Amino acid sequence: MRVPLSWLREYVDLPAVTAHEVADRLTAAGLKLESITSHGHDVKNVVVGEVLEIEELTGFKKPIRHCKVEVGEATPREIVCGATNFAVGDRVPVVLPGGVLPGGFEVGARKTYGRMSEGMICSERELGLGDDHHGIMVLPAGTPIGADVVELLGLRDDVIELEITPDIGYALSIRGVAREAATAFGVPFHDPADVELPEETGPSWPASIADPTACDRFVLREVRGFDPSAQSPLWMRVRLTRAGMRPVSLAVDITNYLMLELGQPLHAFDRGRLTGEIVVRRAWPGETLETLDHVVRELDPDDILITDQSGPISMAGTMGGLETEISDASTDIVIEAAHFSATGISRESRRHNLVSEASKRFERGVDRELPLAASWRAARLLAELGGATVQPGVTHAEVGVRPARIAIPASHPGDVAGIPYAKETVVHRLEQVGCAVTDGDDPAVRTGGVDPTGVVTGGELAAKLAVAGDDMITVTPPSWRPDLTDPNDLAEEVIRLEGYESLPSVLPKAPAGAGLTEGQRLRRRVGRALAAAGYVEVLAYPFISEADFDNLQLPADDARRRAMRLANPLAEDEPLMRTTLLPGLLKTLVRNVGRGFPDVALFESGAVYRPREGAPRTAPVLGVEREPTGDELASVEAALPDQPHRVAVVLAGEFDRSGWWGAGRQECWADAVRAAQLVAAEAGVELSVTADQHEPWHPGRCAALYSGDTLVGHAGELHPRVIEAYGLPPRTSAMELELSRIERVMPGPVEAPRVPAYPVATQDVALIVPDFTPVADVEAALRDGAGELLESIRLFDVYTGEQAGEGNKSLAYTLRFRAADRTLTAEETTAARDAAVALAADRVGAHLRGV
Repeated sequence: MRVPLSWLREYVDLPAVTAHEVADRLTAAGLKLESITSHGHDVKNVVVGEVLEIEELTGFKKPIRHCKVEVGEATPREIVCGATNFAVGDRVPVVLPGGVLPGGFEVGARKTYGRMSEGMICSERELGLGDDHHGIMVLPAGTPIGADVVELLGLRDDVIELEITPDIGYALSIRGVAREAATAFGVPFHDPADVELPEETGPSWPASIADPTACDRFVLREVRGFDPSAQSPLWMRVRLTRAGMRPVSLAVDITNYLMLELGQPLHAFDRGRLTGEIVVRRAWPGETLETLDHVVRELDPDDILITDQSGPISMAGTMGGLETEISDASTDIVIEAAHFSATGISRESRRHNLVSEASKRFERGVDRELPLAASWRAARLLAELGGATVQPGVTHAEVGVRPARIAIPASHPGDVAGIPYAKETVVHRLEQVGCAVTDGDDPAVRTGGVDPTGVVTGGELAAKLAVAGDDMITVTPPSWRPDLTDPNDLAEEVIRLEGYESLPSVLPKAPAGAGLTEGQRLRRRVGRALAAAGYVEVLAYPFISEADFDNLQLPADDARRRAMRLANPLAEDEPLMRTTLLPGLLKTLVRNVGRGFPDVALFESGAVYRPREGAPRTAPVLGVEREPTGDELASVEAALPDQPHRVAVVLAGEFDRSGWWGAGRQECWADAVRAAQLVAAEAGVELSVTADQHEPWHPGRCAALYSGDTLVGHAGELHPRVIEAYGLPPRTSAMELELSRIERVMPGPVEAPRVPAYPVATQDVALIVPDFTPVADVEAALRDGAGELLESIRLFDVYTGEQAGEGNKSLAYTLRFRAADRTLTAEETTAARDAAVALAADRVGAHLRGV
C-alpha cells in the first residue's frame, strides 16, 4: 500500500514530522515498511507561463513551434516546442534556464532548430505527475503567471510504501493507515467515511441477495446526465499515480480513488446496459462471463456473481463484465458497493488466477458499514466533477449480522505479554482501535458456550473467566476489524500499541534432560573421526530415481528396489525416497571430479527409508478440524517406513597426497574397509571382515562387515559397470554401514581408554599362508591365540614371490603386548607369540616364514 504523506495529512493532524518519522511510528505499531519515495524535492525554477505567440517552423520532419511565453519577467521567454496541443492564451508550466526537473534533469538555454530556446514547456510526465507524454500540460485559465508550479500543483510529496499482511486488511486504505498514524502520534483522526447521508426516499435500481453466504450487504445508487468527456482533476490523477494506480477516466478514477481512500471497492455499471433486477448469487453450471480484460471465463458453481436478467454481469469483488462497462458514451451510471464473503472472493480470485486491487481488499476483510457512505461519496464526486445529477433513493439489500463480542479478563493482555497492564490501559488501547468496551461479561461467554452474539472462549482462558470477577470486560470489535475474533487478538492490539520495545527480554528456562542419547553421541563421534581421517561430509538430497537402481546393478528382487514414492516430488526424475546413501554420494563425487578435484573422499550420515512388509502403500490424510483418534494415528504409523541411520563413504584418486616428499598412494578397497573399522572403533565394536558378493561392489573386491553374527554393512571397490553408469573415476571405492545395527550391539557408554604405566613389548611374525586365505581370518586367529596380553595387531607387509612359494603369500604382522600390572618378560611375550602362531597354523594352515 502506497500512502502519499499529503493525503495522509488530510485525515490526521500530524505535527511537523518527516516521512521517515511517520514510517518509524507506523513500524513500531506493527506495519511493515517497504520503502519511502520522495517526489518533487529536486524540482526547481518551474513557473506558470502564458503563451503569447506561436510561430510554426517549417522544413522539419515533425511539427516544431517557436513560442513567446510570458513568465512574469521583464521580457517574454522564447521557447522551441514540438507539442501542438496548446494555443495562444493557454497557461502552461515552464522550466526556466537553470531549472531542474524530476530525476535531476537540468534545463538550460540553447540554440535548436535555428532558434534560441530559453527553457522548456513541460508535459505531465516531465513533471513527474503521470505517464501522459502526448502533449503539453495545460493549466486552468486564470492560474497566476509566474507562480511556482511546485507549490501550485503540490509536486513535493513523500510516499510511504507499506507491506500489508493478510490480517490487517484495514490498512489497505488511507483511512486505515491514518487511524494508525493518529494513534501513534496521539493526535485527532478525521474519518473520511464520516459523511452525512441523505434520507432514504425509496429504492434505486432493484436488487436482492439470493445467497446470504456470498454477500450480506449490497448497495446501489444512480446518477444521470454524466459527462463522459469530463477529465479527472489533476489532484486526483496525481494521487492515483503516486498510490500506484493508472488514471483511466473520470468514472473509473473516482471508484479507484475512493477504494484507496476508504478501503471499499466500488463498481460502476452503465445503466443503459442493465436489464431487470440485479441479483447476487452463486454461479450456475455452464455459465460464462467475458470480463473487462476480454477473457471469456468458465464459471465455477462456487463463484460469487452479480447478475441481471441477461445473466452474469460481474465477478463479484474481482472484475466486472465487459457487457456493462462504462464507455465513452455512458451518461447514466449505477454505482455498486457491497460486502462480500472474504473466503469466497479469495477462492474465486485464485481459481481464475485473477488478482485485482478489489479482490486483495475483499479477501482480507472490508468494513461492512462502508457501502452506504462510499457509494454516496462516489455519487457526489460524479456530480461535482462530471456534471451528473444524483438520483434520490438507494437500494440497500442486507442480511442481518450481529456483531461479535469477546469476554476476557482485563489482565489477559498482561498475562500474554509477561508484563502487567492496568485495566484502564487495556480499555484505553482497545477503544483506540475502535472497540466498544463494557465492564462485566456475557454469561454465555463465561461458561464457554457459543451463541450468535459473538466469539466465545474456552480451554485455559475459560478457567480464568471463572475466577475473573470484577476484572472481566466485554469487547465488541469495530466493523473495520474483522480480524479481531479471539482474546489473543485483543491482547496483541494492547501489546503493540503499548510498544513491543517495552516487553522484557526473558530467556526461556532450559528443561531438565539427560543430554544426548548414546546414538546421538555415536553419530557425532563418527563424523569427527571420519573428518579427522581426511573425509569431507556432504548432505545430499534424500531422493533417487528408478534409474539409480539399474545403475547400481541391483537384482530385480533386491529389497533396496522397494522404495517410498513421493506424492509431490521436488523433481519428476527423482520421485523416490532413498533406500541407500550411495546414489547421492556418487553423484556428488562425479560433480566434484567434473569441477577439477580428482582426489575426493566424501562421507554422509543420514537415514534411509525402507518400506515395511505388508504396510499400506500410502498414508491416510487426516483432517485438521479435530484431534485424530488413536486408531487414526496408528494407521499413519503403520504406513511409515523403517528409517535406519546409516553412514557411507566414497573415495577416488589419491588418498595419500603426492608432493615434494614423494609419490602419493591411490585409494583402494582397503581404505573403504578401514573407514568402516574407524566407525566401529568409535562405537567400541569390533568388526570381522569376510569376502562377499553384493551389488554394487566388485564381486572379487567386496567385503561383508559383521559385528558378531550381525551383518552391519559392506565395503570395497565398486563394480566396473557401476563406475561406467555414473561416470566415476576408475577403481572408485565405497563403504556403507548401518549405524542403527551397530548401536544395538554397542557394549555401553564408551569410556576413555586407560593409559598403561608399563612398557610395551613388540614381536614381529611373518606367516606363509595359501594365497586364497583371507587376511581377516589370519588376523583373527593370531588375536585369539595371543590371549589377553595382546594390545594391538598390525599388518605391515604382504609378499608374494619365490621365497613364499608358488600359490602362497607372506603376511608380516607386528604384535604389541602389554600388561596392566607389570612389565612383561621376554618369556611371556614369546609364549604369547608362539600361541598365536600355533592357532593360526591350526585354523588356516599358516607357518612361520623361513621355517
